[in-house]
Amino acid sequence: MTEEVAVTVTASSTAGVAPAARPAGRIPPADAGPRPRPEPAGGEPAGERVGLPAAARPNDGQAARPQLIRELNEQLLLSHIRQHGPCSRADLARLSGLSKPTVSLALTNVEGSGLVRIAGQRTGVPGRSARLYEIRPDAGFVLGLDIGQQYLRGALADLTGEIRAKASARARARPAGRVAELIQLADALCADAGLDRGAITQTVIGSPGVYDPRRNAMALTGQLSGWSRPAVLAGLREAFGLNLVVENDVDAAALAEQAHGHGREFASFAFVWIGTGIGMGLVLDGRLHRGVHGVAGEIAFMPISEGPGADPGDVRKRGALESAASAQAVVRAARRAGMRGPVSARRVFAAAAKGDERSAAVVAQEARLVAKAVCSVVTVVDPELVVLGGGIGQAPGFAAAVTDELRLLAPVLPEVRVSALGTDAVVDGCLASGTELAWKQLLALLPSAPAADGSGGRALA
Repeated sequence: MTEEVAVTVTASSTAGVAPAARPAGRIPPADAGPRPRPEPAGGEPAGERVGLPAAARPNDGQAARPQLIRELNEQLLLSHIRQHGPCSRADLARLSGLSKPTVSLALTNVEGSGLVRIAGQRTGVPGRSARLYEIRPDAGFVLGLDIGQQYLRGALADLTGEIRAKASARARARPAGRVAELIQLADALCADAGLDRGAITQTVIGSPGVYDPRRNAMALTGQLSGWSRPAVLAGLREAFGLNLVVENDVDAAALAEQAHGHGREFASFAFVWIGTGIGMGLVLDGRLHRGVHGVAGEIAFMPISEGPGADPGDVRKRGALESAASAQAVVRAARRAGMRGPVSARRVFAAAAKGDERSAAVVAQEARLVAKAVCSVVTVVDPELVVLGGGIGQAPGFAAAVTDELRLLAPVLPEVRVSALGTDAVVDGCLASGTELAWKQLLALLPSAPAADGSGGRALA
């Protein structure tokens, strides 16, 4: 039978994350190997036609090897099953453009690998009933963890994205000692799901800061003092093994917004987080933009530092904007304005909503600072949408106040929305990213996948 190959690959909508080359600023798996060649600027937009992988492209006029063509066909069919749900062989032939015999051969291989299973039969239509194929949920598991200043959060999901366990706990140890607390949370999640931690295919941890390859440690970790020590990352790798990735927490939240929130409607958007810290996740043409050093989106270091809440002594550690506009800065500004008693950012915003003039002035100044930062982003990348997240970003009425200020500053006005995602946004983004990474691992184990020695890969257990 003549081998066929279809080269139109549509990104799955399950996780909403387009696969990317190993990005700067995100800690890759410990066994990631040599850094791949950089992708074209902006990456390949999800859903567009892509060419054959480099290994499958003809060299010196020679045809691609049949083994690699089979691998591409199997991956294509799996992507359609992930995107559309249970599919028959006829459905897959129609979606992929492959012949029914080619589809049957590819399905036989992937079914034997354990990645798909029979979901039942389609009935109530003319002709013979057709078998339906779906992704086997327990073919892989993803663990997502969020290391925050006050709380640790986590969730465990199967390969279809279904949450098997979710939990949170108040952080009690000092930042450098939270590795043990993350391990305890991970073990509790696995116990709730009835799994051993060794069954986890991919772990992704959302953390403040970015990865510094020169020190092999995190950097720019803000208020998590001690989290930038090399021993912290070494402890995480020892605990969670080779398939660990540490993702910037706001970038992870942006991925969650892309997968589950307002970002589903836009190819380019900025997710701006304002809370105990300040940061931004930037999605351009469907891909998270990290920059050469991984600091794209570290808007906390924008040189915007005016206002009564600014703390010049905190600028170098946290950045000028964060020192002037974070939740702690709002508290400082309110106290300097004469607010008495226990003061929190939540209380300041509540008092402003009730008409307190001093609190209203603090909130107005906060809106101006955020609008200036957003204006800077608009003039550089011109996103279609700006999503505000975090405790301050999601405060009632704050988005409208920022929009009013932005209207006076920006050359164009993007749509400004409040994130509908809750406190689990970072965890949700870690799961979305981890699902794509897990898929890459599992696809490499397909029987037709080329191994390092040129032979086929092994089947999944």
